[in-house]
Amino acid sequence: MTTPGTAPLTTADLVEGWRRVGVRDGMALIVHSSLSSLGRVEGGAAAVVASLREAVGPDGTVAVPAFTSDTVRDPAPGHSGPPSADIVERRAAVPLFHPELPSAMGAVAEALRALPEGHRSSHPQVSVAAVGAHAREVTARRSLGFAVGRESPFGALHDLGGYVLLVGVGHNRNTFLHYAETFAPNRRLKLRRFPMAIQGERVWIEAPDVADDNDTHFPVVGREFEEQAGIREVLVGSAPCRLVPVRDLIPFAVRRLTELLAADGPGAA
Repeated sequence: MTTPGTAPLTTADLVEGWRRVGVRDGMALIVHSSLSSLGRVEGGAAAVVASLREAVGPDGTVAVPAFTSDTVRDPAPGHSGPPSADIVERRAAVPLFHPELPSAMGAVAEALRALPEGHRSSHPQVSVAAVGAHAREVTARRSLGFAVGRESPFGALHDLGGYVLLVGVGHNRNTFLHYAETFAPNRRLKLRRFPMAIQGERVWIEAPDVADDNDTHFPVVGREFEEQAGIREVLVGSAPCRLVPVRDLIPFAVRRLTELLAADGPGAA
């Protein structure tokens, strides 16, 4: 293994690192990552994607968040009633979602999204990109409401017995904790608003979803689950990495989030 801070990591170094974390042939992964956390990588983000694909093999699947929530959103979310000319102009400048729309979810996620053989789900704000054996199956799911819930790509990854691979990031970046919160009876809520083309007409859609955690409960739930499950942190390059089994995480996270949100009391979200 290359010592951090000396020669750059090669694809082979990365594959060996993912193996030590626990990645195996045939796995379905969703990867939340920070490229810079790894240190120097020969070939950059493209090499990281290649190493992940090699680690899961031809029967595996690698998915990444390809969210566009900072791009495809209402610039005047608090406005109600007929819009002013200024709001009309600003809303008209918001792009409609399309598969080639870049994501701001990091260099590794964007490198995978841009692969010509990849697939991408179609939610305007919370899409997922994937390559591999089950990529089409994962990205076929879409629910406009509760976009990270049961009928989303995250539900498909859950059904596949998938894993979350955290590369240099914490559970505040683990979207499967949002998935878990959709099942909590006291879930926090927000309203998404985005434009879509319906029968040739551009319209604005409102859809409910779970609210942002803002580092409130997710780091706690993630740490507690790792302790219970005996998940160990492994360095790949300079990046602390953890591999989290989704089917074990979800019931634990639903229970703990329900408890923590109840302790917050009504109106705390």
